Amino acid sequence: MTGTLTLLRFHLRRDRLMLTWWVLGGVLLYYSQAVSTDSLYATQAELDRAARGIKSNVAFIAMAGPARALDTIGGQVAWQAAAFGAVVAGLMSMFLVVRHTRAEEENGRDELVRAAVVGRYAPVAAAALVVVVANVLLGSLVAASLLSYGLPGAGSWALGLAAALAGLVFGAVALVAVQVAEGSRAAVGMTCAAIAVAYLLRAVGDTGDGALSWLSPIGWGQSMRPYADESWRPALLSVAAVVVLAAVAVRLLDRRDLGSGLWATRPGPGRGRLGSSWGLAWRLQRGSVVGWLVGLLLGGLAFGSIGDDVGDLVGDSSFSQDVFAQGGGSIVDSFYATLAVMLGLLAAGFTISSVLRLRGEESDHFAELLLSTGLSRRRWAVSHLAVAVIGTVAVVAAGALGLGLGFALVTGDVGTAATFAAAASAYVVPALVLGGVTTLAWSLRSAWARAGWVLLVFGLVVLLFGATLQLPGWLMDLSPFNALALVPAESFSPGPWIGQAVLVAVLGIAGIAALERRDID
Repeated sequence: MTGTLTLLRFHLRRDRLMLTWWVLGGVLLYYSQAVSTDSLYATQAELDRAARGIKSNVAFIAMAGPARALDTIGGQVAWQAAAFGAVVAGLMSMFLVVRHTRAEEENGRDELVRAAVVGRYAPVAAAALVVVVANVLLGSLVAASLLSYGLPGAGSWALGLAAALAGLVFGAVALVAVQVAEGSRAAVGMTCAAIAVAYLLRAVGDTGDGALSWLSPIGWGQSMRPYADESWRPALLSVAAVVVLAAVAVRLLDRRDLGSGLWATRPGPGRGRLGSSWGLAWRLQRGSVVGWLVGLLLGGLAFGSIGDDVGDLVGDSSFSQDVFAQGGGSIVDSFYATLAVMLGLLAAGFTISSVLRLRGEESDHFAELLLSTGLSRRRWAVSHLAVAVIGTVAVVAAGALGLGLGFALVTGDVGTAATFAAAASAYVVPALVLGGVTTLAWSLRSAWARAGWVLLVFGLVVLLFGATLQLPGWLMDLSPFNALALVPAESFSPGPWIGQAVLVAVLGIAGIAALERRDID
């Protein structure tokens, strides 16, 4: 264990910005639910009405968790944020573990560190301690933020502890994965699969007799019942899981060679089947496309399953009217018009991440190897951009299909469901605009590649808080999602849609032209 504390200090210094953003994002997830719930429901009667609607909706329970104390602000916060907060904590822990273990082995830095006076277990122990520090900080700040809002102390600490323990459990899962997997990407995939299975087990368990929820670390945290006669015993399950998984990780570390995994990667075929740069781009991005497609389909189903009884869930406060009654139509039309924009914003997340695959290939020096062959920059970039465009169309279509299908299954109104699905489909173009901005920014300078994420966050702020903050119209119109009519609350206007489609082509052409003029990496 020699050198553990030195490595810990180095990791904390290296990760100070990343940890800050992860922790602040997690805290904001919980705190924003308290603020939004308090703003959404002006009276206790509205909150009681919403609680009754949620308890009778199986899709809501599957999406967020068991309905407990939903007639209180604290209960709403726990229901809305606990499951997603556990996922955030798990992803944070996973990236920290992989970053300081297998990623270090792959780039050769781990070998240099071990050439000094460093114990065999020191790098793993330091990575584990970073995860502990991050999750303790996250849980403490979540509890402190909710206490500062005036929520009960026991429930606030239970909710913070549940988030921290979920992060520790999934961090321990990642420790095992990095010993088993051949590389860092495989370790990330295995840990993400574990998080997804945990979420699925909780969803199925919560909509059934609850038995399967006890097999999920996310379910353990929700079983602590924050703001509803708290129970601390489920926390022991998380502690026991962390201890067992950490012991397994240490045992597996003793059985593998550094730089390799216990589960060797299966060798590929003797002859290549990619065929072209298009085939390579698809091979690299197909997992992301399928994952986002399934995610948007399920998200659309969850939104559509609200049905036409939205009045029980949307309060009469000015905030709820600003967010869910935009466009001037009926409350149902306005509500689903807003949800269509939300699905479009989510789909834009795929578009941006898909375009940024080009930056990842460049920063990992794979692009340099490819371009040293007969492959041109234009063909290389167009191959990945084509996957981004086709994938965006598929992802938006999946979200729209889910929205319409969910509404039709609940209400039986196929005609209205088709209208809602068509409205959501229109947002494929604003999503591609963000992809075009990302392409041009990256092509001009690699460090500017994240410009698309800034626009995405701006679009979300405009949708949720533009009217409340009384932002000027010209500023709100900078979001491509704000330029389209809120169908079906408003009549569709083809002009802005066509104009944005032309803008997508211009941004793409300009981006490729700029790429051909700058140095790679």
